[in-house]
Amino acid sequence: MRTLLLVLAERRKLSVRRILRSLVGVALVSALATTSTQAAKNAQYASPQAAFEQGINALRAGRPDIALPALEHAASQGLFFGEFYLARLFADPTGPFTDHAKAYILYQRLADAHADIDPDDDQRAPFVAKAFTALARYLTRGVPELNVAANPARAAEYLHHAATFFNDKDAQYELAKLYLKGEGVPVDIRQALHWLAVLTEQGHASAQAFLADLYWRGEYVEKSPLRAFALVTVAVENAPAHERIWIEDIYQNIYCGLPDDERESAKGLIQFWRKQYGRAPEIDTIGLSRLQIGPIRTCSNGELVQAPGQPTQTTRTHASATVDSVTTSSFGRTEPEVGAPPAQPNLASGNAPAVVQGNMAGVALREVGDTTPTQ
Repeated sequence: MRTLLLVLAERRKLSVRRILRSLVGVALVSALATTSTQAAKNAQYASPQAAFEQGINALRAGRPDIALPALEHAASQGLFFGEFYLARLFADPTGPFTDHAKAYILYQRLADAHADIDPDDDQRAPFVAKAFTALARYLTRGVPELNVAANPARAAEYLHHAATFFNDKDAQYELAKLYLKGEGVPVDIRQALHWLAVLTEQGHASAQAFLADLYWRGEYVEKSPLRAFALVTVAVENAPAHERIWIEDIYQNIYCGLPDDERESAKGLIQFWRKQYGRAPEIDTIGLSRLQIGPIRTCSNGELVQAPGQPTQTTRTHASATVDSVTTSSFGRTEPEVGAPPAQPNLASGNAPAVVQGNMAGVALREVGDTTPTQ
């Protein structure tokens, strides 16, 4: 049986590599080679590793203008992590250097070169998985700058590789959403709910929030407002900084739609699920987490919504704006993520340098323009 699984895995790796090579041409690679800024050409660094570390330190200090040439130099010398974080910098839709064409090419290069590295022993493996996931997000809508058309089927291939070969949780989450919608894959509600349930039990905040929203609306699962509220509460507590805004949006919607007595009734379930499906906050070893300014949220009746983990709010500020009868922040949305457990919903109804080890979720660079969870 193990031999059969290894054979199937090898076939999938070869399939993914063929797809990647069919998409990456000499023109794309040469286009990337000419994109280095004049600053990168003129800058002097002791080594590619020194350039990379300077770039990371600049990002930590909030100086992407200094980070860009340093990361470009590291990437131009073939440093894996230089290429990865340069791609993240270009992919960030809120940053000053957004360039999805460059990000796409860099992710393609990383995925093509490292599609079959050891997923267990090579510390680059989680980063390669993120490259595949980023490529899939691009391919769900295409890259107009490169005349790359949307290709949901290939997006699904990339996600499946990242989800199964690399066991990447974000890829599993994205793949679950594709199975629900039938984009690039046949509709498979059972498989989608399986992924969401497994990820929920593992403390994946995006999957928890997404499943909570399904419970709230009664889509694909039996409607359960109490489960929805309990699960989204845990999701907010588990959410990394770069995912909090859209998860808090779901929390606000459920909180405002639930009567006080039902919120009170959910406290025991929240406590139980918190113990079962909570997780320790991710530690940002790189130090790139941005200061997150939480929105002032209110229900349509004026009741303040206090999301878990946010400082106590008592008044509105100039940063708030009314949208659909609730008060939310004018700052942009970011992307993208029990008593009886939600386990299986009711269907009937190169070694990483020490500076980059750890925190894989976001490192303050928002991914590929995602702003809201795909429903």
